[in-house]
Amino acid sequence: MRLVDAFTGPGCRGNRAAVVLLEAPLGDREMQALAAQAGQPATAFVAARPDRGAHAVRWFGPAREIALCGHGALAAGHVLLSQTGDSGVNLRTGDGRLIELRRAGRESRYELALPALASEPRDWPELVAVLGAEPRELRWNAAGYALAVYANPQEVQALKPDPAALARIGHVQVSASAAGALSGMATDITSRVFSSGGREDAATGSAHAMLAPFWCARLERGALVAHQASECGGWIECRLEGDRVWLGGRCAEAAVT
Repeated sequence: MRLVDAFTGPGCRGNRAAVVLLEAPLGDREMQALAAQAGQPATAFVAARPDRGAHAVRWFGPAREIALCGHGALAAGHVLLSQTGDSGVNLRTGDGRLIELRRAGRESRYELALPALASEPRDWPELVAVLGAEPRELRWNAAGYALAVYANPQEVQALKPDPAALARIGHVQVSASAAGALSGMATDITSRVFSSGGREDAATGSAHAMLAPFWCARLERGALVAHQASECGGWIECRLEGDRVWLGGRCAEAAVT
């Protein structure tokens, strides 16, 4: 098992994932038990050898399986590419999606491609009440992604949502976001991300599959740099390419204790 901090950057420690390379398949219960023991936001179980050009991957949190995990994908790609020295690798998720991941320069920098997620306006007073501050607009993608748009990064930073009430909303990933940067951060947008169970994520690749298309259109740009303003902080470089979002970031390995 290797521990990898993904989406690190200036002033950002990123989000940690455990990566387990598998020489043979494991059962669901065994993977869930190992993920609970690891105690990380995500544990990636990756086939050591590719099949039909892709490495099978599944992610588990301490309590349940995660269908798609951006920082866990970046961490898995880092481990595979650091062993092979190749320029890129493909991952195949448990539900059959193919994720392309490639090197993006030196210093353990990589980028991965996710499908761009469009959003549309939605009235959701219960979610607004949970967040505790009225956003300028609220948007939604039927895959379970909500976006609350605020006037400035300071409003995003000041949010204090009720974790228990947020958990009662259901299995929804909520991003609170604004254009601009907090003091000392050379970024284009600032966001915080809250996932099912009411917890705040450290650095969330999947959320930026919706954040990037929205803000690139709003700011009339094809690429941007995002800061996830969690306690650890995430630094995510976003670029639109057709119907995909490329998310770039640096990985750093941590010692297993």
